[in-house]
Amino acid sequence: MAVFAAAMAAHAFGGSTPATEPLWTELPVSGHIQKAQALPDFVDLAAKLSPAVVNISTEESEQSSGEVSGREEHHGEFPSPYEEFGRQRQKSLGSGFIITKDGYILTNDHVIENPGKITVTTQDGHDYQAKLVGRDAKSDIALVKIDAKRELATAPLGNSDEVRVGEWVMAIGNPFGFDHSVTVGVVSAKGRFIPGNFDQFIQTDASINPGNSGGPLIDARGQVVAVNSAIYTTRGSNMGIGFAIPVNLVKEELAQLRDRGTVVRGWLGVSIQSVTPELAESLGLKEVQGALVAEVRKNGPAEEAGVKRGDVIVAFNNQAITDSRELPLLVARIPLGRQVALKIIREKHEMEMPVTITESHEEELAAADGPHRPHPGGSSGFGLHVKDLSSELARELGLDIQSGVLVASVQLGSRGDEAGLRARDVILEVNHATVKDVDSYEQALKAGSPGQNLLLLIKRGDTTAYVVLKPEG
Repeated sequence: MAVFAAAMAAHAFGGSTPATEPLWTELPVSGHIQKAQALPDFVDLAAKLSPAVVNISTEESEQSSGEVSGREEHHGEFPSPYEEFGRQRQKSLGSGFIITKDGYILTNDHVIENPGKITVTTQDGHDYQAKLVGRDAKSDIALVKIDAKRELATAPLGNSDEVRVGEWVMAIGNPFGFDHSVTVGVVSAKGRFIPGNFDQFIQTDASINPGNSGGPLIDARGQVVAVNSAIYTTRGSNMGIGFAIPVNLVKEELAQLRDRGTVVRGWLGVSIQSVTPELAESLGLKEVQGALVAEVRKNGPAEEAGVKRGDVIVAFNNQAITDSRELPLLVARIPLGRQVALKIIREKHEMEMPVTITESHEEELAAADGPHRPHPGGSSGFGLHVKDLSSELARELGLDIQSGVLVASVQLGSRGDEAGLRARDVILEVNHATVKDVDSYEQALKAGSPGQNLLLLIKRGDTTAYVVLKPEG
């Protein structure tokens, strides 16, 4: 009976003996097993690097008696990480670190924004009046100089490209006015994008609070790998998510900041937008990647190279573009006048063309604005009520176009609403077919395949962008 019961049990679990391989993975019993990484000696690191870290305060040149001296600046959920602590004329209080023995200091651009007077305080308590040498709002980096009449302690710059996720880092700064505070953590992620910023940030859980801005993020070897810049917070203080500017990007700017006082970047001359799965399907792309060209600027490098609206840039200077936000960074780093290869996809065909990079026009490097909330209104097809764009309407709306279809209103919850269309948008194309009036617009809609997405090119203010209109029903 016992044998029979055992046989029945085996049958109940598949009629075979249990598998010899476990459903998990283990390290091999034999062979060399690497030991876990030991904690760095933060005591020695703090003692070595703290003398190179400074406190930076700025004072406005003029301030009315009724004006609040402090301010809090927010970029969505990303507040600018410095705060006022009740000083009558103090505008900002942040951190910085000395990079040369003769007194050049790195900090954030927002720390010294519109200063009338910059005061640098070293760890030994000496105050120095600093001169603003150069600044770049795009990367949030500034270079200031003090004359200390002596050699100063410096913080060596490392290689941020070699930083690995999970490695230990240390931050030194001036959080909430508590000078030379040391916090530690790990690198949480690399290549983070924050809306409205130029950098691919290093993310860390080392505690960063208001006042840490401009201070160094230091690796276990005692090298600065990033400049602390921003925090993600819903309460104004640290929540374990801080962002720092990679030092390799800073190195690329230092010579220009010292010699010119500003940074001149390369320019491609296009407005771009991200490739969504819907756009990829509409454009016949095999992969959801690249930067979709929404507009080509007149007399720009892209126009001269032959780039057209609707092209998808998939590689620049032999580097693949997986995220559209990578393109401005790559373009900006190319020396002016250099010719590089641009790879695009146009109507499902891959093409490569040379393009010569010229001086940047910063406002034209920004990607096309994303869609915003539409106004409610009556509905026609797709929940859109449209009308011909007359020259009078174009003039009233401040548009530089003479034909197209004006969106008068968008019904909430409609396909037009889902696509992000809103009143005052002007539809220029449907599935790459130019629409000059409502008649040609309706013809273009009918020409589309039943059940397929429609690709619309719209004009919104000074920006053009593609949107995908899903079929009704």
